[in-house]
Amino acid sequence: MTLVAEKVRNGHGKVSMGFDFAKTKQILGKDLSDENLFKTAFTHRSYLNEHHEYTNPSNERLEFLGDAVLQLLSSEFLYNAYPEAPEGELTNYRSSIVCTSSLAEEAKRMDYGSLLLLSNGEEATGGREREYILANTFEAVLGALYLDKDLEKCRQFLEKELFPKVSDIVDSNIFKDSKSQFQEMAQDKFGATPVYQVIDSWGPDHEKTFKMGVFIGKENWGIGEGKSKQRAEQAAAESGLKRMEKSD
Repeated sequence: MTLVAEKVRNGHGKVSMGFDFAKTKQILGKDLSDENLFKTAFTHRSYLNEHHEYTNPSNERLEFLGDAVLQLLSSEFLYNAYPEAPEGELTNYRSSIVCTSSLAEEAKRMDYGSLLLLSNGEEATGGREREYILANTFEAVLGALYLDKDLEKCRQFLEKELFPKVSDIVDSNIFKDSKSQFQEMAQDKFGATPVYQVIDSWGPDHEKTFKMGVFIGKENWGIGEGKSKQRAEQAAAESGLKRMEKSD
């Protein structure tokens, strides 16, 4: 399902974007009921900094829930689809399907970016196209879908919008995790092992978000965010891989 961004023009002729429940229903199904819940799912934390009158929280808690739903349903799907695959291979398959770039690709295809509520600064620097924001939003929307409907609705959604790409990933043998791939490329091209460093972190201790950078020597090759250092490192490695591939 490919949706073209819906352009809504205001009185000054400018294109405005933001949450639209009717469009959300186009993407996820007409049977959605809790508009406020899905509005929260599309609320980036930066939006709260500029809109103090806004009463909804950011989508980070829904992202936390959606991540758990995604891990369960992707594990179930792979367990059933590949009955002969050992645990290690299933883990690699899952990592490839739920990684930042994979989720961002599908979120972009479904035009999630046009529905986001962002700060002016995030908007001006391309936030609607930024991979980690789109990937986090994919998980947040899945969390909202779980709360609004049930696990079966989430399963149906993923089977339609995400899981069809699994066979291509497996058949193309591209399921090795990003950190391993980036390390191999870095050692091959530069004879060096990448180092990961915390650039920033925020949130309470039980719900922190980390921003990690991957460095070869003193040069930063990629930045990624995640709810754990490990996930942020994977996201940074994905970013680094793309840059390294372009530099070939």
